Amino acid sequence: MKFPTEAAERVARALAERGPSTAAGLAEALGTSATAVRRPLRALSEAGLVQARERSPYGPGPARGRGRPSAVFTLTDEGRAACDQDYDTLALEALRFLAERDGREAVADFAAQRARRIVHAAAPAGSLDVEEVADRLTEQGFAASVEPLAAGGAQLCQHHCPVVEAAGEFPELCEAETEALGHALGTHVTRLATLAHGDGICTTLVPDTKER
Repeated sequence: MKFPTEAAERVARALAERGPSTAAGLAEALGTSATAVRRPLRALSEAGLVQARERSPYGPGPARGRGRPSAVFTLTDEGRAACDQDYDTLALEALRFLAERDGREAVADFAAQRARRIVHAAAPAGSLDVEEVADRLTEQGFAASVEPLAAGGAQLCQHHCPVVEAAGEFPELCEAETEALGHALGTHVTRLATLAHGDGICTTLVPDTKER
């Protein structure tokens, strides 16, 4: 799918990198004004590539104050696909070829190697904290953030996945990523939702390691 305009594509790719953002946040990231990004946002919304929410799909709600709160813009499934179309299509074709030639075990081996590289490389088990893991994921295009939980621990959020279509057909990718997250953090983590399963965001529950 083509973007309505070049400006709209820049805004969409900024959303892919940053995750949910207000017009002001996008303007700051792109080095322009909020007024300048509103027309591309409107075009993306009309094309079904972006949707506006009253709050981010994760984290605390906005503080109550005077006036109408700023809308938070997120990519739709179609918007994410438009940003990743070429890469995701190639990944899907490669995985299908690997599965047909060498079986699903080969896919699982590939997924594990890829997840280790993305999340922790050769870092020893438990050597990274959740903020460091989020930074690594963001560097790889997953737009990750950490939301502390009142009961302790945190929720690791990934608003973007460069291979979401491939992960939908090959769950080995998500399974390997979850295992790699647990290794890096040195604790058992629980996946609560994934973009590949049609959820609005990938979320992983990370327990409070200080209590262990």
